[in-house]
Amino acid sequence: MKKIFKRLFLVSFVVALVCNGFMGSSKILASQNDGQAEAKDTSHNGRNNNNLVNLQLLSLTDLHGYLQAFNDKSNGQIMTTNGPLTVGGAAYMATHLNNLKVGHENSILFSAGDDFSGWPFEVASHHNEPTIEFLNAIGLDFSVAGNHEFDASKEFLTEHMMKGKSFGVRDVDSSFTDSTGKKFKGADYEYLSANVRDAHTGDLVLKPYIIKKIPNGKGGTIPVGFIGLTTPTTVKGSTSFQEGTLTNDPLVESANRYAKELKEKGVETIIAVVHEGGSTKSDGYDINGCDSPFGPIFDFAKEASPAIDAIVSGHWHAKFNCSIDDPAGNPRPVIEGANHGRLLSEINLSIDPNSKDVVRNLTTSTNHPVTRDVPADPEIEKMVSYWVERGKNRWAEPLAKLTGDLSRARNANGESTLADVAADAHYAAGKKAENPAEFALTAASPLRGDLLYKKGNNPADYDGQILFGEQWQAHGYQNPVLVVTLTGQQIKQILEEQWRKKPDGSDGFYPLAVSHNVHLRYDKSKPINERIDPQNVNINGELLDLNRSYRVAALAYLVIGADGYPTFEQYRDPVRAEVDYWAFINYLKEQKVIEPPALNRVTSASNSQ
Repeated sequence: MKKIFKRLFLVSFVVALVCNGFMGSSKILASQNDGQAEAKDTSHNGRNNNNLVNLQLLSLTDLHGYLQAFNDKSNGQIMTTNGPLTVGGAAYMATHLNNLKVGHENSILFSAGDDFSGWPFEVASHHNEPTIEFLNAIGLDFSVAGNHEFDASKEFLTEHMMKGKSFGVRDVDSSFTDSTGKKFKGADYEYLSANVRDAHTGDLVLKPYIIKKIPNGKGGTIPVGFIGLTTPTTVKGSTSFQEGTLTNDPLVESANRYAKELKEKGVETIIAVVHEGGSTKSDGYDINGCDSPFGPIFDFAKEASPAIDAIVSGHWHAKFNCSIDDPAGNPRPVIEGANHGRLLSEINLSIDPNSKDVVRNLTTSTNHPVTRDVPADPEIEKMVSYWVERGKNRWAEPLAKLTGDLSRARNANGESTLADVAADAHYAAGKKAENPAEFALTAASPLRGDLLYKKGNNPADYDGQILFGEQWQAHGYQNPVLVVTLTGQQIKQILEEQWRKKPDGSDGFYPLAVSHNVHLRYDKSKPINERIDPQNVNINGELLDLNRSYRVAALAYLVIGADGYPTFEQYRDPVRAEVDYWAFINYLKEQKVIEPPALNRVTSASNSQ
């Protein structure tokens, strides 16, 4: 059974003795049969605790580029046992980090992954470069690669974000001038992953671990090893999809392999930083709770090598502070610090300078809210303001002309002008891929807003103008366009899956958009699964051949079956093209003028007779 340790409030003199000034609620990892936390004899067999070396670990996770201080519940608030708190904002995080480090001679700061895929426009539209500038500024020591670090490509992470290599036109497509007036230089820190490999070479894409050395108090040093691990869902995730390009090793196997390797190098203090998570029943009201934990990180915690002294997790955007016994029966912290810069996680280790290993029963851990009742760091505040202004300028950039409305409103046959143009954009992206697309299919999911002919509220807008920000709001959610192989029979079945029974027994219609080189007719008078006749499906001037294979462009979310067309999951030979936002942007730029397409790609047999 998992032995879960609930919060233990310590009297102030014990906090001072054990934690060296450690602030906030904490957990002492002392295992008892009833699963409750209980203070143990901290003398460690009579050893003088004053000779131990203290190490503070500070971490964040799933920042996703949330540098601004937002005020909505999802991003600017967190619930605690004392009620809701207003939290978040890079400038406040910087202040809290400085405050937490006070009194700690040895402190290491890291991220458990998903720094990238900034959902805020000013970050996402600048390819996450503002996030790197911030993490450099606060002195991040390393980060694990989360699934979203691979949303663009392996090379985008290793060459652009890590090394600063430009692509496209500088300060237009990449390598934007930062808040100090300098060219983007990439990260000052390492990205780690012990289990993501290149599918072709079999080599790890990133370093599996990093070793930091801290003073031992005797003129020497103590090595501390950090193993980075990435969720196995990365390879087939809807945004990070890299099937055929990347592979994932199992988490426990990878952790144990590199824990053994670290020990062979003389490293006894080992931390696993895992971009894989879990949750608890107390997640909604206690940032340091651990009521009924569940999820893959807790399975990992029960099985990973006893040589690992602490586990820091991410990915689930959850908040918990647990103690789980390792396979040898010794407790170790398992902690996750929410998302979007709302929490900071702190673990304090006491290390024996002779054995160089952690004295487990002295370990403490806590999640700290990034409250706004502290002064905002002025330099970080200036940085954030700079990127917000650049975001406004980016929003106002003209992309193309428009002769009429592109609307999500569908006609009786399920067509809409925006959906048709999106399908054309995905097809255009797919044609550029290796083994290119022959046509495209697009679901409703990436369509988020209309593109109207009439000017909007932005001063840079006028009638018939599409602005960068208008497009961003209308289409996309960081999904790559894939080109996959499907048989004609599979394509027919996918088209049949546009009609499904609702829970109440009635027919539901969930239309797919097709690119301009496809025309089809359906017969709604026939039963579900019999409404598409291959003789009524024309692709590039030829009838659908059930026995041949086709290359089809579609977003990953659709391809992996998440939009509700299960036959898509039978795809073969996937190749990534552009990410949806950028595919649409590039299509608009190439076309220069967009005319709303005639809604005649799909017809009904009953209407055509």
